[in-house]
Amino acid sequence: MNLLPWQTSPENYAELFAQKCARVENDMLSVSLPAAQCFSSPPESYRVRAEFRIWHDEEDLNYVMFDPASPRTPVTITEFAPALTPIRQLMPSLRDYLKSRPTLRRKLFQAEFMASTTGELLVTLIYHRALDDQWEEDGTLLAKEFGVSLVGRSRKQKRVIGTDFINDEFLVNDRRYRYRQYEQSFVQPNAPVNQKMLNWAWQQSAECSGDLLELYCGNGNFTLPLASQYPSVIATELSKSGTRAALENLRENTIENVEVVRLSAEEVSQAMAGVREFRRLASLPKSLNEYDLRTVFVDPPRAGLDSTTLECVRQFETIIYVSCNPETLKENIHALKDTHSAESFALFDQFPYTHHIESAVILRRA
Repeated sequence: MNLLPWQTSPENYAELFAQKCARVENDMLSVSLPAAQCFSSPPESYRVRAEFRIWHDEEDLNYVMFDPASPRTPVTITEFAPALTPIRQLMPSLRDYLKSRPTLRRKLFQAEFMASTTGELLVTLIYHRALDDQWEEDGTLLAKEFGVSLVGRSRKQKRVIGTDFINDEFLVNDRRYRYRQYEQSFVQPNAPVNQKMLNWAWQQSAECSGDLLELYCGNGNFTLPLASQYPSVIATELSKSGTRAALENLRENTIENVEVVRLSAEEVSQAMAGVREFRRLASLPKSLNEYDLRTVFVDPPRAGLDSTTLECVRQFETIIYVSCNPETLKENIHALKDTHSAESFALFDQFPYTHHIESAVILRRA
């Protein structure tokens, strides 16, 4: 049962989640995984982000979304149950405020909300017109009225009132980690489930040895808590914004045993194999081959690991693999079956009421 993005079914959530887990476990039978640990989501108020088109109808203004089966027909959204509570509370008041402010509503195309578990809010308003000083003056009043940061965007233009990020916190093994989450950058969508994922990864790392190589580290979501389990960590990320956020988050949490390098997973694999040298690795306090890299953590995009990266991770004693696509995860596990076997399997419901689910496995050298 897949509901539309704005729909929830709290009374049926437990049954829907159980069905989803059973389907994925059945699909994974060919790669002989252990029984899955299944981590559920709250049935409502879990998403840290929400994005809506703005629909103008003479004097009226509404948030809308579109049904893929009828993509030209707007569906008015008066309540968005998946969003964190601060977003749900702000939406109707902000809509009414925008309706009565001509400068803020004129050619307003889209509204985006981003919230933290600590209650911070960031609103992005996207326009089909240039933003002038009057917009900024009115936007400043809006930000003050609702206690939010505000970003205005139009073609080749970005105006920030407050900050273009929010600060979030997650508790892992009784330590609270603080994260800076930037507007329009990737963040884990489901805050309560993300905390479960972080704790699961931390617990699994307790049995790992040596130093850690992390590929696709993003803003350091997993990097921060995992750093406490390893003598040294090399975390890699290709995105400039992700690398910047990871470095800021490490400083904010006074974590000093992590080196962040802006390289793709394929480039890291080439460096590990000695095929190429990269100037960016010169910033490491010692050469790559002097690290005792025995564990690798990967959280790749939906396409999974490419062939070059697969050969790289094959060299590690332990592979911690988090995946947003069970199909490519299955393919990658199958490709590694001659060297590694699965010791742990977990499912995390990042996306309730859809067929999507986050999967994670621990693979150890056979």
